[in-house]
Amino acid sequence: MIPETIKKFSQQLSFNPVIENASKLRSAKSFIIAGMGGSHLAADLLKTWDPSAPIIVHSNYALPHLSIEELKQSLIIASSYSGNTEETIDSFEKARSRKLKVAAISTGGKLLKLAKKYDIPFIQLPDVKIQPRSAIGFSVVAMLKLMGEEKELTKIKQLSRQIKPADTEKEGKMLAEKLRGLTPIIYSSATNFPIAYNWKIRFNETGKIPAFCNAIPEANHNEILGFVLDKGAEIFSKRFGFIFLNDQTDHKRNKLRMEILSGLYEKAGLTVARADLKGKTVWEKIFNSLILADWTSYYAAKLHGFDPEEENLVDKFKEIIKPK
Repeated sequence: MIPETIKKFSQQLSFNPVIENASKLRSAKSFIIAGMGGSHLAADLLKTWDPSAPIIVHSNYALPHLSIEELKQSLIIASSYSGNTEETIDSFEKARSRKLKVAAISTGGKLLKLAKKYDIPFIQLPDVKIQPRSAIGFSVVAMLKLMGEEKELTKIKQLSRQIKPADTEKEGKMLAEKLRGLTPIIYSSATNFPIAYNWKIRFNETGKIPAFCNAIPEANHNEILGFVLDKGAEIFSKRFGFIFLNDQTDHKRNKLRMEILSGLYEKAGLTVARADLKGKTVWEKIFNSLILADWTSYYAAKLHGFDPEEENLVDKFKEIIKPK
């Protein structure tokens, strides 16, 4: 199922979301997107699209610690792909009980039932039986719709005809082979950190392996000290494989920092890979990179003998923690 899901990703970008109870949708100066897992991964990408956008991503119970004035000026978007994420439902209920501006995004579940019951604006996502991380296109489009970003929606719809997921399968497979047996660490600029974090999550959820990420320049001031490069002292460092997400629009000093750091790691005999962000627009770069991450993590799972779609540990955790 995973390869077909990746190949069909572009279809998500042509999704035409419909706001139900649209007459109840109130204008807002800022946005709070409450979501966990794949739902908050989509929200994070909005900060890469426009770092100045008045968006707060809330991945927790309740609501962010803001003044009542700030909360009243915000549209709180509760996003849960399944509709049953308890943290997101808690945020939704808190917002509704305080009579704040609220909307919902989901395929169904309890969240959609509550939205319908209380006449809350909502967008129902297509339920095509894929994992939330794989439905990130649907979620991004729905969030932009609720935010009133029609111009961006037009741009993204155009990308649905330009992005060809199958074209990067070979590159993803080669990258997975290069990283075989290693724990990935993904580096990007601070602006592109949500993309690096998405890579990490795909290695975790699809690849079934540990993975970590950090941003340049911050990592240059602390994390690099954890990788001792002296001969005979690299026992820990050689257990990792480093992926550098290079973006030609990054600050020139950050590009130099990544070039120097990757060169130092290579000189020390560590495994280094570069994955350029390809595209003419921010969204094209984002989606192309995530598709490459999907292929890489899929083949990482296959190379290590894991099932890319197995979710047993998450299911087990949810079973233990659910209210009795």
